[in-house]
Amino acid sequence: LAGQLKDLYSQRQQVLAQVDALVEAHPLHLVLTSMPGIGVRTAARILTEVVGKDFKTAGHLASYAGIAPTTRRSGTSIRGEYANRGGNKRVKSSLFNSAFAALHHHPSRAYYEKKRGEGKTHKQAVIALARRRLDTLYAMLRDGTYYQDPETIRSGTG
Repeated sequence: LAGQLKDLYSQRQQVLAQVDALVEAHPLHLVLTSMPGIGVRTAARILTEVVGKDFKTAGHLASYAGIAPTTRRSGTSIRGEYANRGGNKRVKSSLFNSAFAALHHHPSRAYYEKKRGEGKTHKQAVIALARRRLDTLYAMLRDGTYYQDPETIRSGTG
């Protein structure tokens, strides 16, 4: 049993090395990993699930990922919005985890704290942060540009 576990572990390491090599060979790899909170694994997930699909707007991508709110309606009655339970669960999970990891980065943390100050729960604030980051990510992928820190842009040093 121990030998089988060692073999599985070494096979897993080989597969991960191959995934890393494939991701690093992709032209959008540096664009994706330039954003804080997105590493090789998250970039791999985004490349396999999102890149190549034609999303007209960031809202379409957010809906596909399942982080856009859904309107509750029946006939002419509209009863507000609620969290979308659909969407691509793998992309949604990756975006949520990268937003959580980005809380150590100042602009993301400031946005999270702003949402908490508005009375949002932790999960609601992280989902709002994930949506905001997805909008930025959409523009980065569309234009092929690297992430730029908003504070650097405002100060004019970037």
